[in-house]
Amino acid sequence: MSDDPPRLLDRVRHALRRKHYAIRTEEAYVAWVRRFVLFHGKRHPQTMGVPEVNAFLTDLAVNQQVAASTQNQALSALLFLYADVMQQPLDGPVDPVRAKQPQRLPTVLTRDEVGRVLAALTGTHLLMAQLLYGSGLRLMECLRLRVKDLDFLQRQVIVRDGKGAKDRLTMLPDRLTMPLQSHLQHVKLIHEQDVRQGYGTVYLPDALARKYPYADRAWIWQYVFPAIKRSTDPRSQMVQRHHQDESGLQKAVKRAAVLADVPKHVTCHVFRHSFATHLLEDGYDIRTVQELLGHADVKTTMIYTHVLNRGGRGVRSPLDSPPSDG
Repeated sequence: MSDDPPRLLDRVRHALRRKHYAIRTEEAYVAWVRRFVLFHGKRHPQTMGVPEVNAFLTDLAVNQQVAASTQNQALSALLFLYADVMQQPLDGPVDPVRAKQPQRLPTVLTRDEVGRVLAALTGTHLLMAQLLYGSGLRLMECLRLRVKDLDFLQRQVIVRDGKGAKDRLTMLPDRLTMPLQSHLQHVKLIHEQDVRQGYGTVYLPDALARKYPYADRAWIWQYVFPAIKRSTDPRSQMVQRHHQDESGLQKAVKRAAVLADVPKHVTCHVFRHSFATHLLEDGYDIRTVQELLGHADVKTTMIYTHVLNRGGRGVRSPLDSPPSDG
């Protein structure tokens, strides 16, 4: 019985790779399956079903008080386990106690606050943060940009395989044209040096790697923001230059917000919120903003219209009203 979890987890990994899931998804799903098995005293999932899945997910919500998105990810991992790994889908609906979905307004910076935070950044971190705000990119969308995704002639950024496995177009700010081109010249020198040293390949999804067998060494497929050092790919075991780790920019933005004395919880994603809100302030149609952000439903974009209103829905406080003569 003690050997079952390792063999099971190997099967989960194999199924995820066969279906071309991202490495982050693989790591998350494997971790959830492990936690599910340990929660039930190392029982094999074959001996469990809907009641045990409900009990595990309910414990996450009630006792561990995880976020709704975290509980949903755990549910997806277990559904994948039973349907795609064990080939025995659950025989009934999964209906645990649901984690509460908070209804919070997004944190948005004023234009002055954006400028102050950006002024406290330098180098590549500044360039990435400018793209987050100027193009409305998510953090990982920015880090995963390839050279070919920057269209300087059309002034647009092509976001490949974004959230929901969708491609989209967004604008490339004019003021970033020269800095990005200068940055790419430096990146190209690094790539050419890697090639001379016998390296120079980059990760490509399996389908692309098979369709274009030599593309992984081509300049256009290289990351716009490559890592400082080469590393070993955990799947192929090839030594390659991956994109930068997200923690570097996250820490830099946090430090910059402190230096800029911005009294808000500033994260990389706040730049995307600010991008959307400022476009709406400038009078752009909400459908246009929805398309630039890549939202599937305009209701998701409409959250930013609430941020546009002044406090109290724009109602004037009686304290601010002049006293009456009578």
